[in-house]
Amino acid sequence: MDDALLDLARRAGISPDWQDAFGRPRTVPAESLRAILAAIGLPASTAADIAESTARLEAEADTETPPLLTADAGAPIRVPVSAPAGSVSYRLTLDGGGLVEGIAQSDGVMLTVPAIDQPGYHVLEAGETMLTLAVAPGRCFSVADASGAERARLWALAVQIYALRRRGDFGIGDFSALSQIAVKAADQGAAALVLSPVHAGFSADPHHFSPYSPSSRQFLNPLHADAHVVFGGPAVETAAAALDRAAEIASLERAAMVDWPVAGPIKLAILRHLYDQALPRMPELLADYQAFRHAGGPALEGHARFEAIHAVQFGADPSRWHWRTWGEGLDNPESAAVEAFARQHPDEVGFHAFLQWVADRSLAQAQNAARSAGMPIGLVSDLAVGTDGGGSQAWSRQADMLIGLSVGAPPDLLNGVGQNWGLSAFSPRALIRSGFSAFREMIVAAMAHAGGVRIDHVMGLKRLWLVPDGFPATAGAYLAYPFEDLIRIVALESHRHRALVIGEDLGTVPEGFRETLAARGILGMKVLWFERHDDGGYTGAQHYSDAAIAVTGTHDLPTVTGWWKGRDIDWRLPLGIVGEGQTEGSERAARGEDRKALWRTIAPEDTDRHATPEDAGRVLDAALAFIGSTPAPLAVIPMEDALALDEQPNLPGTTDEHPNWRRRLRPQAADLLDDEAVRRRLHLLDTARRQA
Repeated sequence: MDDALLDLARRAGISPDWQDAFGRPRTVPAESLRAILAAIGLPASTAADIAESTARLEAEADTETPPLLTADAGAPIRVPVSAPAGSVSYRLTLDGGGLVEGIAQSDGVMLTVPAIDQPGYHVLEAGETMLTLAVAPGRCFSVADASGAERARLWALAVQIYALRRRGDFGIGDFSALSQIAVKAADQGAAALVLSPVHAGFSADPHHFSPYSPSSRQFLNPLHADAHVVFGGPAVETAAAALDRAAEIASLERAAMVDWPVAGPIKLAILRHLYDQALPRMPELLADYQAFRHAGGPALEGHARFEAIHAVQFGADPSRWHWRTWGEGLDNPESAAVEAFARQHPDEVGFHAFLQWVADRSLAQAQNAARSAGMPIGLVSDLAVGTDGGGSQAWSRQADMLIGLSVGAPPDLLNGVGQNWGLSAFSPRALIRSGFSAFREMIVAAMAHAGGVRIDHVMGLKRLWLVPDGFPATAGAYLAYPFEDLIRIVALESHRHRALVIGEDLGTVPEGFRETLAARGILGMKVLWFERHDDGGYTGAQHYSDAAIAVTGTHDLPTVTGWWKGRDIDWRLPLGIVGEGQTEGSERAARGEDRKALWRTIAPEDTDRHATPEDAGRVLDAALAFIGSTPAPLAVIPMEDALALDEQPNLPGTTDEHPNWRRRLRPQAADLLDDEAVRRRLHLLDTARRQA
């Protein structure tokens, strides 16, 4: 491969080489490198392109002073400046008020500013240089900080919002049902509810409902909003009656599954009636909506415009689902065509801003309910690893996104052809150039109504496996991100919002990565099924990390009851989702051995560890007590385990073959934890936490 191409790739943060799951060295194809370089704004098709792109990178490094620098509180700060060597006067306007003036020393390249102890976004002026210093605390806000106890041992439930039931939810679980379950969970000792993403989807396409493939990570899914919170019961009942679909709504609310393509449009139609008919007659609410829209600024306006344009384009022709197919200037959010559309369709754009207002007020009420009920943390939001490339965030922030690349994963032991998740990610060069504005806005949105955030695939803060459009997943490459900057911003926003941070660190993790997260107070994850010794045994509870949460499972994994019964195998075998070289016999035999090994580890002290029970209920009780007894500051139990259910919310590798993101729970959210068996399980967990 051309040395100049390799040099350019490395300078740009692309790794031309990587190591597979078997430890074998692999090389990224030259054409993949060229495609990735082109997507990040560094053409490399010819020798002249490579030379020009290399020169551009060198010039950026030598001359550009970024608008924002990150730093650590209590440590001297080095700022790139264009100033002669010697003493330079500086002025620092502190976040929240206050002014610091002094003398800093320049070596002609870098200015060394004395340490700042106060975390925040401070404005530095020195000579002709003016920029923002994002000064981060040493660690994120912690579980101990939330609990007020130095040795915190709290527990939480993980909840799929769509799965909750509430009379008047029109067939989709909402934030008011979340409020109800929060109050009941707090009463039994829960400190938090951990959510799956509630990011904005595509209102015009209710078939596109995966929470991990959103349109935007900065805005909310209005299908989880509850208009009762804002408008009250009579107004909502009037809107529902005007739709004249009472029998269908009742059927949707009774159904075992969420029927997104039917329930979604019905709920949006009711909200549209409220926007058109009720809001104009309620001056106080109208003023609140207008203030919310004004505060949302260009970002909210851009999202609302996208949703309105997408509805027209996709509604007229399903082949125009992706904004890159719109043409006529509509694919550019800054174009005259988009401005004209907004002027011609003010009610359509306003409606989508209205949806965000109702969703925001509904979610805020859920967090208030959780905290008022006694939860020291409350809601823990989930931040997806990327957004759909055809969505609002990619359209409205094209300069910040890697258009033409998709996030995925290299081949591993479970997937020999790699993975392409079809998600778009931020451009690392654009993040730096823009002062990390898009990333900061996204983190702030995730923490706005939450006591914590779980960052999906947290390794993406350091590197992402990116696959060029039209290439197989095996032809991707790792692209580096400004890791230290990003975790400082995460720590700073965690401090400002008093929100703990959990990093989903499952999968291929760079060496030393978990240690760095732990030093910053970002909690990792320890999953019961994955904590094993080389000899096949399971890790004892006392050996779990106190720098990670402990969980019985996740939305992508079988429940304890389902795993013990082999329900996940029942699903995977007919679909061919098995390990390489595995058969039904080998899968079930391996599960049998795993069951014995698990029981030897989690069995209560007064139980025969070598007599594996058939009763899955005994195993579930033992698993809850086991996870509760770990030194993890927070133990998280999926609601499906609290209810002893067999089925998991999502089966990776499937779309329509398994009812992903559709199963609803029974009974109503307000009654969900009242069953005597459920209360007993949660009491078992709560007791184990108190004794850990």
